[in-house]
Amino acid sequence: MSTPLDHPLFRHRVVPLASVRDPRHVDAIGDGLAAGGLPVVEVALRGEHGLPALRRLAGRGDLLVGAGTVLSVTQAHEAIEAGASFLVTPGLDAEVVGAAADAGVPIVPGVLTPTEVQAAIGLGLSRLKLFPAGVFDGLALLGAYADVYRDVLFMPSGGIGPANLAEHLSHPAVFAASGSWVVAGASQGAAAVAEAARHVVELTS
Repeated sequence: MSTPLDHPLFRHRVVPLASVRDPRHVDAIGDGLAAGGLPVVEVALRGEHGLPALRRLAGRGDLLVGAGTVLSVTQAHEAIEAGASFLVTPGLDAEVVGAAADAGVPIVPGVLTPTEVQAAIGLGLSRLKLFPAGVFDGLALLGAYADVYRDVLFMPSGGIGPANLAEHLSHPAVFAASGSWVVAGASQGAAAVAEAARHVVELTS
């Protein structure tokens, strides 16, 4: 197994996370991200609306859509069938990593401890999600890991927002950041999402 680092996912510095609780917000998320110049989204498979939202967003054709909160091989298969171009997990599961590899889909599994980082390296992975970063002083962990795991880069998630985004993205061990704030305004319409997306694009360009 290995991480396909030429995948379009790894060209984005911020990956918006969408936990869809109301299907009426799905189009606002898609339209807003596209209009705001941030055409990527990780749709969390939490609750009944996750998979249908993923399928609808992936069907647009103008967004890079992945599945988040993937907890099992079954969910991985369902997400890929629904159009997911990448997978993100909250923890490290070798079987889920294997399912992604078999399908040729990049996966960014969640890790927190050195043991988990080394296990991920053993699976051929070098791009990992640091989760929950905000609970365990993610910047301090990144500083420690950068000295030890020099070929590994991280996507901190959990507790990342506009106030600390720049600080995280400037860390040399970070390839991207994940967060839900970009699409949090979907209930207000596509314009609110687009405004947040433009702010991210300005910050990362």
